[in-house]
Amino acid sequence: MSDEESGWHLTESDPGVFTELLKSLGVPYIVDDLYSLDPDSLAALQPIRALVFLFKWLPQSDTEPDPSLSSGSGAQYDPDFPGFFAHQVVNNACATLAVMNALGNIPSLPSGPQLQELFSFTTGMDAQTRGLVITSSDWLREAHNALSPPSAISLDGLGLPKTSEDAYHFIVYMPAMGCVYEFDGLKSHPIRHGVYEEKGEGWIAKAREVVEARIATYPQGSLEFSLLALREDPLPIIQSRLKQLQDAGRGNDSEAAELFVRLSNENSKRERWAFENSVRRHNHLGFIHALLVAMAKAGKLQPAAEGARTKMQERIARRKEVGMDLDE
Repeated sequence: MSDEESGWHLTESDPGVFTELLKSLGVPYIVDDLYSLDPDSLAALQPIRALVFLFKWLPQSDTEPDPSLSSGSGAQYDPDFPGFFAHQVVNNACATLAVMNALGNIPSLPSGPQLQELFSFTTGMDAQTRGLVITSSDWLREAHNALSPPSAISLDGLGLPKTSEDAYHFIVYMPAMGCVYEFDGLKSHPIRHGVYEEKGEGWIAKAREVVEARIATYPQGSLEFSLLALREDPLPIIQSRLKQLQDAGRGNDSEAAELFVRLSNENSKRERWAFENSVRRHNHLGFIHALLVAMAKAGKLQPAAEGARTKMQERIARRKEVGMDLDE
């Protein structure tokens, strides 16, 4: 199913994109990239509500082992899961569906009225019906598509050879009812990965084992996955603590200095997200057209096209030398 048929566009695995989606849902959380699963790195981001895992999706036969059940944690499907779980019923909706499956299992979630109404409306529905309701929600689809506009140029009908593209998929790991659960909209049921201890790192320690086992199923050094942390926004906490210190005449001590650094880093990150999202929203077709016209008038378009064609032919030749097919 194409983007035009499903109405849902591909979502970039970017914390700024996910944070903007949460903002449109009225949820005061943010999403951060995770580059390490070591305790110190994760502790700096607490409280973490869920881990969003993006991986290269590969079709599996009935005889192949399910990587979700190979974590060594006694993982098993939970058909009687009483919380929120929705199936993915259209292409390209997995990013928002992963977020919905996470938010729907956070107790006392602060959110906007539309999201509250959607969760209330789907109470008691089975996973398939929930998925249909979610993907039929116009406002949610618009929020999903806001930072991934459809391509303004279509190659359909030109008779060009079809090329294979890698498919990527978002799933969620999070705590629920004393266990770490995996929510994958393409699976029949949530997957329970076993209980976790409340002491120490809590659910994060168990989730680390599960995620590391999943990553271990990829070739060493593979870059075919990414991990994001869904967490509470630290800005209000930082600002509140800074005000307390300043009111107590401690605005210049070491704790305040550390908080100022954190505040600066958080604000810089948000400024970067805002700029990158503004670029994503902008339609660059007009600029591209004007640039091509200007190059044509200056007599530079044809040489540039010939140079690009030559480079492509060289690339094809190099790939053939090492036995690589262009479509791989």
